[in-house]
Amino acid sequence: MQKDSYGVPNTSVFLQIDHDPEIMGIEKNYPKVYLDVCCLCRPFDDQSSIRIRLEMTAVLEIIRLCTINELNLITSEAIIEEISNIPDNNKRIRVEKLLSTSREHIFIDEEIISRMHEIIAMGGDAMDSLHIACAEKGDALFISTDDDLITFIIGHKNIHINGYNPVTWLEEEGR
Repeated sequence: MQKDSYGVPNTSVFLQIDHDPEIMGIEKNYPKVYLDVCCLCRPFDDQSSIRIRLEMTAVLEIIRLCTINELNLITSEAIIEEISNIPDNNKRIRVEKLLSTSREHIFIDEEIISRMHEIIAMGGDAMDSLHIACAEKGDALFISTDDDLITFIIGHKNIHINGYNPVTWLEEEGR
């Protein structure tokens, strides 16, 4: 598998595509996906576990689908902030590069903060609740490698998005 100068496997060719939906003639109804930072970091985690390798492959496939405009990757200020706190500079740069496929960015506003507090009141962690609120605002599927977070999303009918593991979601979609 080829890697770019930052070690990003098999995606560097796709990441140079112009992703402006207007230029690409993209319809705005392509499925939106919100990959949490755990997902975005998965390609750069220790690959000694089969689960991590499967999730890494699934995450890279989702990124690939975003580069060919079959999915629409949504980012947020919460994602950007969390990535900025990655202590390993090389890893942070690689993760930031994956975000170049994004076509929509969610800015945190009062509505998102209010919704975050509602989700916290349901028992959610503060940062996870902020990500969920951002994904809801973007009307996106929430994809995470965190089983507890996915279980939390699925277990609360008042959360207005679907949560998936990347491997499970690709399997359910038949990809």
